[in-house]
Amino acid sequence: MAKMKRRRQNISSRPGTFDPEDVNHVKHTRLGVWDLYEEKQPIMGWNIPGTLKIEQYLEMSQSLPYVWRMITDISRIRNCWTFLFFYVLFELILALVPATTLWYSGQLLTIVQVAIDTRTVDHELLLRISIGRMGCAIVGRLLRYASDRLSYTLRMRLKQHYSVHLFHARARLDLAAFEDPAVQRQLEEAGASTRGIAWDTFSMVSSVITTAIQITSQISVLIGILRNQLDGPLLAAICMSQSILEWTSASRVYQWNSKVWAATTKNEDYIKMQGFKRIVSNPAHRKEFVAGNMAEYCTSEFKAAVERVGDKAGDFYELIRELRIRDRLTMTSLLKEPWRELPQIVFTLRAVQYPASIPVSLASLNLIQQTTSHFGHTVYRFIDQFGSIADQVAAVRKLYDIVNIPIRVPDGTTAFPEDAQKVKSGIAIEFRNVSFRYPGTDEDVLRNVSFKLSPGQLCVIVGANGSGKSTILKLLVRLYDVWEGQIFIDDQDIRTLKLSDLRQAVSVLFQDYTHFPLSIRDNIALGNPSDATNDEHIQLAARLGGADEFIHRLPDGYDTYLDRPVNDYYSGLPEGTRTLFGRLVDFGMVRGVGGMAPNSGTTLSGGQMQRLAVARTFMRSVVSEDSTVGLLLFDEPSASLDPTAEHDLFARLRELRGNKTMLFSTHRFGNLTRHADLILYINDSVIVEAGTHDELLQRGGEYARIWQLQAQAFL
Repeated sequence: MAKMKRRRQNISSRPGTFDPEDVNHVKHTRLGVWDLYEEKQPIMGWNIPGTLKIEQYLEMSQSLPYVWRMITDISRIRNCWTFLFFYVLFELILALVPATTLWYSGQLLTIVQVAIDTRTVDHELLLRISIGRMGCAIVGRLLRYASDRLSYTLRMRLKQHYSVHLFHARARLDLAAFEDPAVQRQLEEAGASTRGIAWDTFSMVSSVITTAIQITSQISVLIGILRNQLDGPLLAAICMSQSILEWTSASRVYQWNSKVWAATTKNEDYIKMQGFKRIVSNPAHRKEFVAGNMAEYCTSEFKAAVERVGDKAGDFYELIRELRIRDRLTMTSLLKEPWRELPQIVFTLRAVQYPASIPVSLASLNLIQQTTSHFGHTVYRFIDQFGSIADQVAAVRKLYDIVNIPIRVPDGTTAFPEDAQKVKSGIAIEFRNVSFRYPGTDEDVLRNVSFKLSPGQLCVIVGANGSGKSTILKLLVRLYDVWEGQIFIDDQDIRTLKLSDLRQAVSVLFQDYTHFPLSIRDNIALGNPSDATNDEHIQLAARLGGADEFIHRLPDGYDTYLDRPVNDYYSGLPEGTRTLFGRLVDFGMVRGVGGMAPNSGTTLSGGQMQRLAVARTFMRSVVSEDSTVGLLLFDEPSASLDPTAEHDLFARLRELRGNKTMLFSTHRFGNLTRHADLILYINDSVIVEAGTHDELLQRGGEYARIWQLQAQAFL
């Protein structure tokens, strides 16, 4: 079992262990799909918080249709408009709270002025004003809490909705487009926002509007308060230039870097979601993903998993922040805001008590200092947000543009095959004067290559590494198109055939095969997505591929994850802790700030991994009764196998292929080449020799020379 890689700030020197299952000492909290385990005596601490270019606006007109498209998409999300309505309503009311509070402060100044002039106080008015100010503080706190709760739900629903959009945009790309660095940058920009571009855009526009209302209302009230104060405008100008009013909070919060905690997720749908995301995002999986015709199945499975997980999905630290917001609504936090108003009320009472010694201008200064400092910060925030609108609108356009990234390999229009039963008897192949070079290079990988293969024949392509053997297989599934010449499949130009039909009729195992960040069962099942729920076929494919025996020895068997796509998280653990969530803990890894993110999986040998890849190929080409595969392609299929396993693999392949056409590329000359109907010896991008094994030996050319060299190693 693989060790858990971990990072954290320091190592705990405390003795003992941390056991998530110890209910007497560990608190369990469910955060969406995550299980958070914390010591019941957490370490607590005090927390003391502390212009846009004109041409960008001109570009906004081109991006505004995309904003309208985003609004239309959002309207289709379940209950989204209801949440949006109440969120906007709460934000609008919150924008008026500061102006209301300021108006009450102006009334207090009026009381002071009257007290100085007449030596009398309207106690009833003073009480109403004091209650009003404190009420504003409480209402503002409650509205902010409700708004935060609504924003979290909205953010998660928008994020989940657009995760399907981003997934589809990646899944539809062919290999040539996906490998383009410009396309990769475009995909990264579209998915760069951790909260989601849609939410960022909506919250920014909402914030700009509410901030404008807040500024307008405060200016109106402040002008009314200061117009009778001779030195009011001057004091306001002076205070506006001062720094933001400093304040402290007595809230006690968790110090995540110093307490013991751990988190994991057991939600299979969420784990599968992350695995499918990595499949469409990682270039290492792209060849098999495209050649295996997996886009439709993976997109469907991902969408189904998203719907099953629903609002519970979320990054661990995102949910932790949400938990901390939710926990702020306590009696202490509810009373904190009105408590801050007491100094103003006390000062007013002192002014009433000693009107002759405290001029009203001092009360005015105090009010202006508090108001304009916050007002100045609000104005700065408004300018900054308004200046970012054009960038955000452009981000919306990028989000939608990624689904229009052009495919480099155009689809054909001809259905293939015409007779599904006939294709099981093999496929005819012809290369006619084919030349090819990879995009962005000037060197030919294949040069004027021609050969023909009849249905049901076995062809072995031999030659040194880098001679062009693997490229022939890639061209047969149209991962790339030829630069010159033509390829014919059953006498039809390969470029005229529908891509999905062509790839459905071909099963391919690449030399640099990949394993997907899913369970072993899903890894094998992806060989034939249409048969992915048939456990009997999956296990048969594993037996044929020689993988069944070692799979059963694994603790989780077919449910084992080769590379678990979802990390566990934890902080400093006691030294005695050796396992967590059934996985080993490695205390020797490099630590860093930000908690723990282990990447766990199961370590298999190179030969075992290759057997799994072969099993996936059998799942596609042999096991399924309704398989329409007629062409089998193997690129160095025994590179990581020992001689015995290699012999067994080739024997099974010859036995199980039936009448299917089969192409092998290899640099080993051995048992396989003896049975080949056609051997192509390729060197330096061209076919040097072609024929059967016996014919090439009799010819005494380069094939015969290398055959003798390899044979001498066993003499």
